[in-house]
Amino acid sequence: MVEVLVASTIAVFIAMVAAAALRTMTASSDAVDRNIDAAAEVRFAANMIARDLQNFYRTDDIEQTKLIGMLDSGSADVTASHIIFYTVNRIKARPDQPEGDIYEVEYYLSQDEEERSRLMRRLWPNPSEELEPGGMLTVIAEDIELFDIEYFDGEGYVYEWPEEMQSLPELITVTLAAKSSSLGIGPTESFIVPMTWAEGGDMTAIGSTGQTTVGTTE
Repeated sequence: MVEVLVASTIAVFIAMVAAAALRTMTASSDAVDRNIDAAAEVRFAANMIARDLQNFYRTDDIEQTKLIGMLDSGSADVTASHIIFYTVNRIKARPDQPEGDIYEVEYYLSQDEEERSRLMRRLWPNPSEELEPGGMLTVIAEDIELFDIEYFDGEGYVYEWPEEMQSLPELITVTLAAKSSSLGIGPTESFIVPMTWAEGGDMTAIGSTGQTTVGTTE
């Protein structure tokens, strides 16, 4: 009888250990899956911003283009970058409506009802300084902890590029990071876009796995 009781106790203990191990493995697997999803979302957003900056609308008349870089202060004293500029897009945003190939695009962080940070993109076809800014607003990434943009003016980096500036920065550096998780620091993507290149120049991106060339100007 004692042997049966001991065997039963051991069996119950082993089952409890196995169940705990299974729960730990499941939780770890879920955390890895969430981290993979977050990395894909950050990479998608970084590629979209990089493409828009790469296709920045350039003209000999600086008054006809737009680049405004500013800082937004969040509710939790978190400062994030905010950028508005003109970009060239050969694909219509609204296929059934008349559009040119110059668009105003805006990127900034916003919070939803649950106070989750979201990276927003506003795309405005046929922009006009005589009209109130409009366009299509889209969430391109969620749970973004860091959205940082720096502008290199030839001597050093600054965090703002006012509308009054009558020139373009030489470089723009963009860094995106997802919210930290149980696995540690969230996925991060960073890239550099030269703004004073000639036609056909390359853009170099610095991502989470190193340095790669992501495209050329059209």
